[in-house]
Amino acid sequence: MTPLWTPTADRITHSNIEAFRRAVAATDGSVTDTVALHRWSVAQPGAFWREVWDRCGVIGDRGDVDVTSNDDLRRTRFFPDASISFAENALADRPGRNDDAIVAVDENGTRRTMSWTELRGEVAAMASALGALGVESGDRVAAFMPNVIETVVAFYAANAIGAVFTSTSSDFGTEGVVDRFEQTTPVVLIAADGYRYGGKSFDCRARIAEIASRLGSVKSTVVVGVLDDRPDVSSIPNARLWADVVAEHRGAPLTFERVGADHPIYILYSSGTTGKPKCITHRALGALLMHLKEQQLHCDVRTGDRVFYFTTCGWMMWNWLVSAPASGATIVLFDGNPFHPSPSVLFDLAEREHVTLFGVSAKYIDSARKAGLSPRTSHDLSAVRTVCSTGSPLNDEGFAWVYSDLKSDVHLASISGGTDIVGCFVGGDPTRPVYAGEIQGPALGLNVAVYDADGRPITNPDVKGDLVCTNAFPTVPVGFWGDSDGSKFSRAYFERFAGVWAHGDFASWTVHGGMVIHGRSDATLNAGGVRIGTAEIYAQVEKLPEVAESVAVGQDFDGDTRIVLFVRLADGCSLDDELQSRIKRTLRDNASPRHVPARIVAVADIPRTRSNKISELAVTDVVNGREVRNTEALANPEALDLFRDRPELSA
Repeated sequence: MTPLWTPTADRITHSNIEAFRRAVAATDGSVTDTVALHRWSVAQPGAFWREVWDRCGVIGDRGDVDVTSNDDLRRTRFFPDASISFAENALADRPGRNDDAIVAVDENGTRRTMSWTELRGEVAAMASALGALGVESGDRVAAFMPNVIETVVAFYAANAIGAVFTSTSSDFGTEGVVDRFEQTTPVVLIAADGYRYGGKSFDCRARIAEIASRLGSVKSTVVVGVLDDRPDVSSIPNARLWADVVAEHRGAPLTFERVGADHPIYILYSSGTTGKPKCITHRALGALLMHLKEQQLHCDVRTGDRVFYFTTCGWMMWNWLVSAPASGATIVLFDGNPFHPSPSVLFDLAEREHVTLFGVSAKYIDSARKAGLSPRTSHDLSAVRTVCSTGSPLNDEGFAWVYSDLKSDVHLASISGGTDIVGCFVGGDPTRPVYAGEIQGPALGLNVAVYDADGRPITNPDVKGDLVCTNAFPTVPVGFWGDSDGSKFSRAYFERFAGVWAHGDFASWTVHGGMVIHGRSDATLNAGGVRIGTAEIYAQVEKLPEVAESVAVGQDFDGDTRIVLFVRLADGCSLDDELQSRIKRTLRDNASPRHVPARIVAVADIPRTRSNKISELAVTDVVNGREVRNTEALANPEALDLFRDRPELSA
């Protein structure tokens, strides 16, 4: 296979990862290329992560111990005696920075900037305000926010005083927000009065009022004016305006509380395939080390760069993006519909802001391709060195379009990991060729493997199996918030293969040492690059009296995955247009627009296991034309025939 792109010798020489490799090779002559560097990184974890700390510019006290030796991935600790502040690293004065720390643009083209000096001042004011509102180290601060500057300030401010940040995006419905935040008991809720999307404005104040009233732990709600500079917040319990709160504390000194390596930095949320979303609690130092490594080494981010990722603050890529200032990079935010008011809005942004790393989902690339866009000829993208794609597998056509229509000389870093590790298992390498459909290789420091059903490593190219990681890494989560005995955490990742992290993705190696991700091997839905929990869908749909039970699965369709909802209806009911509309409206209003299925199909029965659990995996396999695994575990395997070759799913 001919590569789509091969880096020049000059580009390799001047890349961060090559400089890192040369430093390692000075003491270990066997590290002759980045493939050897990966082998060294998993064989010498203490030395590798120490090198990341030093060469990627971590600020803090490292301590004397690099890594504790323990065969259990859950108990190995990295730099256990360290003390750091993530916010201190993000806001540090690093020579070579641009004047702008943050550039924020919305779909209307409204542009706001914040310099490093202004950002430090705003963070200092908000950190002081949070303290005045009763937030202490270890308390949770929750954000129900669009992707705007204030969300970033809130995160850094919470971190500066040792608080734990947690966020979800403004398009989530009340139930989706409460299901997440009530588990983590935030002391302060930060929320925007609304947001804009697709040329429409959405007022969130009624939702904020209900959310605040249902979160008994919340002492104060701080409302950010997005739709209105001074929105009326009288209906929201204990609410004050962000502008007023910050103004009262402007001029406060900026201080940082350094915390231990394993102190929680933020809580992200699982997709919620069984019950409420799980609260994935991440380590302060782990997140910093992982993101510095990925951005500087795998994506070649440098001081003075301008890093953009299209994301909401309910997706882990937002957490990844706001780490870039720790490398001295400016972050570029976009809030709104990426195709409004024109399909080229993100490329307009990349050209105008001289973006160097352009990050989007695979779904976005596919949509741009189908829309017939050719930014290579319509835009000046000379500043762009790296294009990142994640969220779902990028198909061959997407790879080809990047090089034919976006930019011919660019490093396309298709990356894959997850909320679970707030990072990547496999990703880009700016010193190696890019081949269509392939992620270039395993991430440094992670011993990634593909296992068959019996837990044996698969080394043959193109043979699918489960994606696993067999060694410890810094972003193994602290655990799930509220999971006191760790049992839920163990079941989620470590029971599929004893002592090995099983991620829930189908994967296969390639002849080039790269990897292809084939989608989920568990019941998590991954539609349009966003992971959706089936339990959240069922909780809303089965409130409707017409729906007796339901099963939601992902169907591989047109180069992506779409959600299909099968419903078994109550006696005497039919799936007419009115019921379909009501199902979709219920999900949109109470969960989020991303939970709305592309197809709804009525069935007479749903397969379930002998323990009476609905078998989502069996339905998923049938819908996607795969052989059903373990049919002997089903109490009613004949029900699978109801899902085969459904005409509703052919278009």
